[in-house]
Amino acid sequence: MSEAIKKFLQMVKESDNIVFFGGAGVSTESGIPDFRSVDGLYNQSYDYPPETILSHSFYLAKPEEFYRFYRDKMLCPDVQPNVTHKVLAKLEQAGKLRSVVTQNIDGLHQAAGSKRVWELHGSVHRNYCQHCGKLFDARYILESPDPVPICDACGGRIKPDVVLYEEGLDDETVRQAIYDISHADMLIIGGTSLAVYPAAGLIDYYRGNQLVLINKSATPMDSRADLVIQEGLGAVFGQIEL
Repeated sequence: MSEAIKKFLQMVKESDNIVFFGGAGVSTESGIPDFRSVDGLYNQSYDYPPETILSHSFYLAKPEEFYRFYRDKMLCPDVQPNVTHKVLAKLEQAGKLRSVVTQNIDGLHQAAGSKRVWELHGSVHRNYCQHCGKLFDARYILESPDPVPICDACGGRIKPDVVLYEEGLDDETVRQAIYDISHADMLIIGGTSLAVYPAAGLIDYYRGNQLVLINKSATPMDSRADLVIQEGLGAVFGQIEL
């Protein structure tokens, strides 16, 4: 075990007000692709770049093409939480973790048992009719025979409750995330390049002196961190004993 991980484990042991801020790297060990990795979605070939397809204007203009990509690449119904998701849930149950702030939309933190999760970019598990507001789960979207999923109550178009490019974050979710980050005694940032704003900007609200960055590659925040661990999250969180 490296000295950095030993220090991290001691910090976790001595903290009882931890917030975890996570990105795509949290879920890669569950088999969900990281958008910006070598094998991620941003390095595959499509008729349009993923950034374009996952934009609000594209969703409005070419909904069939949007949903073809969305079903194929964004919905992963059989994935399971990994060790990081599970340990974070146990930390919450033990009264040490205040909340999880996530950029992911896969719902794996909740599936692992976490209760206080702020989903900055929404969730694939929530979908709503834009006409009547009826809610639908991800399975309905995946199994819909229509190229663009239609509400079974009124026939309106269904939209995923995810934040697309060109859309703003939910104000209440951001407010709650900022509150928790600003009141945390320890902030763990994991599995994110900190390249997506405004989400990445929320960590500026942390005022403590136990900022830990766990990521396989360097981030723009490394120089500000109190501890940097360049390893996979599973290898680090798998060392936590509760």
